Amino acid sequence: MPAEDQLKRLGLALPAAPAPVGAYVPYVEARGLLFISGQIPLREGRLIHRGKVGAEVALPEAQACARTCFLNALAQAKAALGSLDRVKRVVRMTGFVASAPDFTDQAAVMNGASECAAGVFGEAGKHARVAVGVAELPLGAPVELEVIIEVI
Repeated sequence: MPAEDQLKRLGLALPAAPAPVGAYVPYVEARGLLFISGQIPLREGRLIHRGKVGAEVALPEAQACARTCFLNALAQAKAALGSLDRVKRVVRMTGFVASAPDFTDQAAVMNGASECAAGVFGEAGKHARVAVGVAELPLGAPVELEVIIEVI
């Protein structure tokens, strides 16, 4: 099933690709790979949550943020490729979680993005991943996600 049809079946909508919030490009395609710059949980230009996970942001909210980051990454992929049908495989995700001092469940936060990838692309959505706790993220975002995709 095409990825955009699968998104609809899952009740998800592909947003417009967010504009960069700094001096970088949102994606680069090189040697069959699409490198998508870090995406924060923006919806219609606004953060859906702000703060540190384990303090101001609860785990379910943080997982929703990670899912939104992945949807924003897919929007960037569509802008880069013209169609999500050119996605061969999600290769790797690197997730950054703005964490309260004693919060250690970064992997569970990033499951929000990983489960979304598998839901949209099936086996091709299963990927390698890193989940890292950090002190701060741009604009006070609780989560940031970088994605590498193999393209056809």
